[in-house]
Amino acid sequence: MTAPDLAAALIDAGRQLVDAGLSPGSSGNVSVRDGDRILMTGTGTRLGALERTDLAELALDGTPLGGARPSKEVALHLALYAKNPEHAAVVHVHSPSAVAAACLAPWSDESAVPPLTPYALMRVGQAPLLPFAAPGDPAMGERIAASPHPFRAALLANHGAVVSGEDLARAVDSTIELEEWCRIALLTQGAARTLIAPEHVRALADRWGMPWTGPLA
Repeated sequence: MTAPDLAAALIDAGRQLVDAGLSPGSSGNVSVRDGDRILMTGTGTRLGALERTDLAELALDGTPLGGARPSKEVALHLALYAKNPEHAAVVHVHSPSAVAAACLAPWSDESAVPPLTPYALMRVGQAPLLPFAAPGDPAMGERIAASPHPFRAALLANHGAVVSGEDLARAVDSTIELEEWCRIALLTQGAARTLIAPEHVRALADRWGMPWTGPLA
């Protein structure tokens, strides 16, 4: 994909996230990786109104290569690329249900929310709750690197969510599905809810290539 194509795809991804109600105000950031460089939304930008001048170009070690000043969450993105080297896009949002779920005790060490829907298992897999770090703190990247669990999505305590994907479309889809998963978890919180049966949890996660190493029920 050429540089203009990458920029256009990133701008479109930002609009999709806003249209889905996942990026209020100037919150959230998105990046896409192409070989040894990363294109990332700039600091203070609104994902629904991105222009090419709002994008920053970085090396894989975070060194600025040109464009706008990158989001302060560079460490968060770099850490998830390092964890999932086959992935080429990262989305970070402060979406309402993900933030709310990130303020609650996690369901397990491996996943903050339990296996409630097949789509969560098919599009996200387990999503651990990572300990709190202030926005922009490089410790957020360290939390990802230190986690022993495989994941493509995580909740950031009292903060929001971060998701990676093989490409921008899959990263955006997984982010939208994670928000829906958290919303359903909140709606059923405290109720006598029924989880997906263990044999179906493993079968769905394996079939769709999503990580699930934690409890099955």
